[in-house]
This record gives sequence, structure tokens and C-alpha cells, in this order.
Amino acid sequence: MAPTLSLGPLVIPTAPFVIIIGFWLMLDVTERIARQRHLNSRQTYNLVAAALLAGLIGARLTFVGLHWTAYRDNLWGIVWPLTSGYTLWAGLPLGLFAALLYARRHQLPLWPTLDALAPGLLLGFMVLSLADFLGGPGFGKTTNMIWGIELFSVRRHPVQIYELLAGGVALWLWWRLARSGQAEGGAFLGSAAAYSALRLFLDAYRDNAPLTSGGYHIIQLITFAIMLLCLYLLTNRLSLSHNNPEKTDLKT
Repeated sequence: MAPTLSLGPLVIPTAPFVIIIGFWLMLDVTERIARQRHLNSRQTYNLVAAALLAGLIGARLTFVGLHWTAYRDNLWGIVWPLTSGYTLWAGLPLGLFAALLYARRHQLPLWPTLDALAPGLLLGFMVLSLADFLGGPGFGKTTNMIWGIELFSVRRHPVQIYELLAGGVALWLWWRLARSGQAEGGAFLGSAAAYSALRLFLDAYRDNAPLTSGGYHIIQLITFAIMLLCLYLLTNRLSLSHNNPEKTDLKT
């Protein structure tokens, strides 16, 4: 854990710094891959930028709304500082909604675009895990394993590092599927299913995982649903590609 980085007189919070660098990498990687796959790289770049902006604004405003008493007498605090104070669960769907609106307006091809977006999305989740490891609130359950890390005076699973490795595995799978020439959308669906399956397993090692009133891990429920949906769609895409190889692309 390294919540701050000292550069002379400057003390920089590591989590926001890593996230900013990560967002830049997401945009750069997405644009490069879109160009390589003969898509409109500028529109694909703008799609990700719109999703990130909408997600950040939504996550910030949701946090402010949930903690309004802390901002009621300090309205300037809503817009500054921006290094903390976000509600991730609200930002993700708003970012997705903005991406869908942009894609529909510009009539971007669905499956080729998703294939191009997958590496950037996986990289984004990896960046969030790294930021969580460096200075975030997440921490793993206690363990006696030699690779555990000392936190709160006990040895714990480095669950964020597990998540980073999961992202690396999913990226490798995307690369293999993208090179295999399978049906359009296969690289996205396969890597998304793999990452969801790994996160489904790894969330069991989080000690502060959000739970339902019945004690179920919310992240596990979400990743399980995503995994099943991706596998179902992947099966359909492969079947469609096999039966009608000339009509595997759909429009948003």
C-alpha cells in the first residue's frame, strides 16, 4: 500500500494519479486497436471519452447526493477537489448508457466495435484494481500464505493483485481470439466471460465485499450474470458464423 507519492514538496495521492494515467492509456489503446481493425478510430475514441466523462460525472453527483449534508454549506466542494468522492456503482451504468447513445447516433457496428473496446475496458478494470491496491479501501481476507501482504497488522490476500492477474489473463485470451478469425464479437464475449468468471471466483477473497441483505456477494451476482450472458451470446455468434458466415455483423 502506498496511498501517496512524494515528489519533493509535492505529495500526490497515488490512486487518482494511477486512474488518470489509466484513462489516458484506455483511450490510446482503444484508438490504436480501432485503427488496426479498420474502424473509425476517431469515433471509437470519442465513444470511450463520452462514456468516461458521463461515468465520472454520474459517480461524482451520486456521491454528492448521498453525502449532501457534507456539501450543503460548501458548494465549491462539489467540483473541487476531485481526487476522491465517487460512487462507482452509479458511474458504470451511466457511462454505459452514454456509450450506447453515442454508438447509436453514429451507427457504429456493434460487434466489431465491442471487439475493439475490449482491451481498453479490461485495462480500465486493471487500473481500478491497481488504484485500489495502492490507496483504496479494498482489502482481502486474512491468510497464512507467503504471498499475503501486511495490512491492519494482519496478513491478508492481495486480492487486487489477483484481479490484475485476472485482467492479464482476459487480455491474453482476447488477443488469441482476435487472431483466430472467429465470429465478430467473439473476442469481446470470450474475454468478458473469462474476466467475469475469474472475478466471480476472486471476490470470495475480499473481506469488505458489498453484500445483499441475504449475505450474497453483489459483485459475484453481477459477474455470474455477465458470464452467463456472454457465454450465451458467444454460442449464438459462433453458431451464426458457422451457418451463415457472410452475415455475422449487426448494427447498434
